[in-house]
Amino acid sequence: MSSNSVLLEEQTWREVETALDDGVRTAVIGVGSIEQHGPHLPLVMDALAGEELSARIAEGLGDALAAPTIRPGCSGHHMAFPGTITVDPETLMDTIRAYCESLDEHGFDHLALVPTHGGNFAPVNTVAPEIAREIDASVHALADLATLMELMNEGLREGGVDYQEPVIHAGAAETSIVLAAAEELVRTDKLELGTEGEVSTSRLLSEGFDAIAENGVLGDPREATAEAGEAILDAVTEAYVARIESERADH
Repeated sequence: MSSNSVLLEEQTWREVETALDDGVRTAVIGVGSIEQHGPHLPLVMDALAGEELSARIAEGLGDALAAPTIRPGCSGHHMAFPGTITVDPETLMDTIRAYCESLDEHGFDHLALVPTHGGNFAPVNTVAPEIAREIDASVHALADLATLMELMNEGLREGGVDYQEPVIHAGAAETSIVLAAAEELVRTDKLELGTEGEVSTSRLLSEGFDAIAENGVLGDPREATAEAGEAILDAVTEAYVARIESERADH
C-alpha cells in the first residue's frame, strides 16, 4: 500500500492488488451526506465524519482499507436549507450496491457500511442483506442509529462535556467532531443554540427539519470541544471495530 495510508483512493491499482495479496480483505464504506448543519458547520459534516470514521476503523482493524465515503445521501427533510443535496433512497441503495459489487469483484471478503447521516440508516439496513445474498463478500451494516447516538453522547461525557443530546444534529457532538477533525471549517463566531430536548423524528421527516429548528440546529454547539470530538471518534471507532471483528469471525 501507499506509505501509511489506509485510504483506497490514495492507492494505485497495483498497490491495491498487493494489499489484497498481503491479506487485506476488508473495505470500510462511509455513507454520508451533503446537507445543512446550522450556521456554523459546513454542508460536508456527515461526509467528513464518514471519512474520519472509516479511516480510523480501517486503521483499528489493521487489515482493511477505507473506501471513498458515499455522498450525497437521503436528505429531503433538510431541503428548506440552501446547499443541501439529496438523492432518493433507491439511488443511494443502487450506489451502495455498485460499491459493494465492485469491491467484491476485486477480492474483498468483508464490506462494512458505516452511515453517518440519520436519513441513510433505513436504506443501508434495507439494501445490506439484499447485497449479501448477491455477492460472495459478507456485508456488515453498522446501522443502528440509537447506538451511534449513545456512543456520541458517551464520547461527550468522556471528553468532559456535561451535556447530552437525545437527538443529534449540528449540536455539541457533531460540532466537537469537526473541531477535532477539521477545526478550520467551524464558524466559531456563528455558534447558536438550537432546539433542545426530545424532538419528534416523525415530524422532522414529514414536515421538514425547519419545522423543528429554524436555524437547523438541535442542541447547543457552544458546548463543543475538540477533546470531546476525539473522544467521540474514539468511542465509535472502538465499538465498530469490535463489532466488525466479531462478525468477520462468524463468516
